[in-house]
Amino acid sequence: MRQIIFDTETTGLDPAQGHRIVEIGCVELVNRMATGNNLHIYLNPDRDSDPEALAVHGLTTEFLSDKPRFGDIADEFVQFIQGAELIAHNASFDVKFFNAELAKTGRGQITEYCETITDSLLHARSLFPGKRNSLDALCDRFGISNAHRTLHGALLDSQLLAEVWLAMTRGQDALLIDVDDNDSGAGNGVVLAKFDASGLPVVKASDAELAEHETYLAALDKSVGGECVWRKLDAPVAAA
Repeated sequence: MRQIIFDTETTGLDPAQGHRIVEIGCVELVNRMATGNNLHIYLNPDRDSDPEALAVHGLTTEFLSDKPRFGDIADEFVQFIQGAELIAHNASFDVKFFNAELAKTGRGQITEYCETITDSLLHARSLFPGKRNSLDALCDRFGISNAHRTLHGALLDSQLLAEVWLAMTRGQDALLIDVDDNDSGAGNGVVLAKFDASGLPVVKASDAELAEHETYLAALDKSVGGECVWRKLDAPVAAA
């Protein structure tokens, strides 16, 4: 199972108004493990960023002036994502920019190259309705440090989202405690892929760990003057 966690930084909010991608960050997961085979590219958009966008990513026109244009790296990008599940936070935003850039180079739409596209924001909202589900909020919720994130960066945000995505899809959400807030928003039509747990590793306790566990249970038995509750939970269920 190959997944690509991806993000972009752009000159503004809408490619229909001539805005372009200035940074692409992609993090590869294979069987839910980061491979280190990442893709990170800065792009020359041939225009200035809107002041609001520049305040977010800090990528100046001067810095981007000697970087490649999307057409120069389009083949590299579509080859990297070929056949993978793509995962992005508020995926429709990034997808519309990639579709605009690909169209300029005569390459169709991004869905022609990947297996499926999953919106991690929609997934988060289904798990935590009525709560804040920004990347920063999810990092706080799952205890993932983003203290080094002073500006948005496509690769850094993809690396954080990869950690968030793995935490969100472990099936342990009932153990999480959250603070209510009022984030809301309609879905954007990107279909969520079904989570496949077949790639999760099975880790068995060693003989030494089992011995330590038995010693701990014996101490609990002694403290309660009988059989502790964990003995009952560990006991095999009798056949009906």
